[in-house]
Amino acid sequence: MRLAVTGREGQVAASLVEAARGRDDVEVVAVGRPALDLARPGTVFAALEAARPDIVVSAAAYTAVDQAEDEKDLAFAVNATGAGKVAEAAARLGVPVIHLSTDYVFDGTKDGAYVETDQTAPLGVYGASKLAGEAAVAAANPSHLILRTAWAYSPFGRNFVKTMLRLAADRDEISVVADQWGNPTSALDIADAILHAAARLRDDKDFTTFGIYHLAGTGETNWSGFARHILDTSKALGGPHAQVRDIATSDYPTKARRPANSRLSSAKFTGEFGWTAPGWRTSAGIVVARLGRTAEVPSLSLRSDEAVPSDTTQAKDSQQR
Repeated sequence: MRLAVTGREGQVAASLVEAARGRDDVEVVAVGRPALDLARPGTVFAALEAARPDIVVSAAAYTAVDQAEDEKDLAFAVNATGAGKVAEAAARLGVPVIHLSTDYVFDGTKDGAYVETDQTAPLGVYGASKLAGEAAVAAANPSHLILRTAWAYSPFGRNFVKTMLRLAADRDEISVVADQWGNPTSALDIADAILHAAARLRDDKDFTTFGIYHLAGTGETNWSGFARHILDTSKALGGPHAQVRDIATSDYPTKARRPANSRLSSAKFTGEFGWTAPGWRTSAGIVVARLGRTAEVPSLSLRSDEAVPSDTTQAKDSQQR
């Protein structure tokens, strides 16, 4: 089975490439700029055709949440038009598409975990552009899985785990938002789930249950609770540690509003594909331990120029997730 994943530097793309390494049953080809540029729709089909995929994984996206408020046209060009072109290219090649979406399609006002049939109501441009992308993907390719995930982190790129470790190397206390709740989700787990679902699509030629699924880590916390677990784990491993001070969202204003509740129920995905994410504490511990063993970040002291920014702004003085 050969998967083509859009984007080379993204957390999910890097995790998929790693997950396929050493396996005989799957090959992952990362396709990115300049060959494939979602802001230039004319590049999409040729790049994916050259990859000769059995399944396309649409992971590349515009993820600068606050910047999107000033770059609406670009955000929609990449996340809506570009995503639709990826799904269209997969349809022309006669293969399914697995598209990554976000919790930001919801406004966060629900009391409890969101399910796939809940009303969407994005609070900002980023969420609106991703919701438009879901519609474009569904319209372009009936053989689609749209996977909404949340609070993604990994050993790759820039994300909340790396931010906490970097800040802890420089200060004794970090202020972190405590009134936003969700499911921390390791991109390593997302990659495993994608490979699991892709194998099902490969083996079940009569599969018809395409559509939207939620895919998030098991268990919930707020950003400050997530930060405490990261830093306590780091401390136990001999890495940097800092105290976490709870603050309210209103104490750390951002250009784009964030949902107060990003909790997603993954029961539908588990029921259909028989896969459940590990508990979020376990997965976060694995990533923190890996970062502690990475040569380029001795003692978990991280560079400040890592790859392309990811999603949200939750820690004071931080601009990445």
